[in-house]
Amino acid sequence: MKTLLRYREIWLSIAIIVLVAGVALRRPTYASPANLLDVFNNTSLLLILAMGQMAVILTRSIDLSMAANLALTGMIVAMINAAFPTFPVPLLLVLAALIGLGLGAFNGVLVWKLNIPAIVVTLGTLTIYRGTTFLVSGGKWVNADQMSADFIGLTRWAFLGLPLLSWFAIAILIAFIVLMTRTNIGRALYAIGINPTAAVYAGIDVGRTKFIAFCLSGAIAGLCGYLWVSRYVIASVEIANGYELNIIAACVIGGVSIAGGIGTAFGAALGALFLGVINSALPVINISPFWQMAISGTAIILAVIFNARSERKHGRIILKSVEGTNG
Repeated sequence: MKTLLRYREIWLSIAIIVLVAGVALRRPTYASPANLLDVFNNTSLLLILAMGQMAVILTRSIDLSMAANLALTGMIVAMINAAFPTFPVPLLLVLAALIGLGLGAFNGVLVWKLNIPAIVVTLGTLTIYRGTTFLVSGGKWVNADQMSADFIGLTRWAFLGLPLLSWFAIAILIAFIVLMTRTNIGRALYAIGINPTAAVYAGIDVGRTKFIAFCLSGAIAGLCGYLWVSRYVIASVEIANGYELNIIAACVIGGVSIAGGIGTAFGAALGALFLGVINSALPVINISPFWQMAISGTAIILAVIFNARSERKHGRIILKSVEGTNG
């Protein structure tokens, strides 16, 4: 039992259940299956984005441009749909992922070939992508009446009672769990996060691996560009403004270490769900927007403290085992 409770995923699952149960005591309808499925669907975009951010953070980097990438990609596909309503939506979906991939690759090349810190690169491209969104749109919005019914309806199409947006989140979560646990690139992401020097001696190309992480992050952001516009039926320069902080928060709460090398896809997904439950539960029990932000911020700080203490514990355990061996 003690071994199980050492896993962040167990604690997060318990926290989510306790939170839902606590809110249900005041509003029983909150715990109804229909409402919980709605909460999951509303959290799906954050969950998907957290997967891409997790891949980057594992390599001791960070991608601050994900939300700006999402906004630019969403604006481009929305404008294409408004101009050519018969353009197949599945192709737009692929196009969105490819545009996002290109933007992520641009970040990756700057980090890899020019050896510029990721936080500096993505802070710069955040501004560039936001500015480009304004330039391509002329500062105008693309509204619901300019979009085709197929473009809007794809994320609302339901299968087995779940909207397609939720299925996207589930499929991408499974894909990332497999990627991180069953592939060489997943192991390389962890290896360079834990010890880049040792990773080089093991034959891992650190720069190339970081480039792949940024490509993954970009493709995920681009895909979410379409999903976001389709879900909220509007494309503007301001969409997802500041959302990169939510994405990073989901990863940190889910146990992904900012120092790299530690964290799981399932943990990041639970971190996103935890934030989604907080954001949906607090208004239900009439907590003011100010306190909602304060509570969310407190959860993030506690998660960072918890992460730091966990990593320190790992160090002490190794030393003890060495001492025990010598004795």
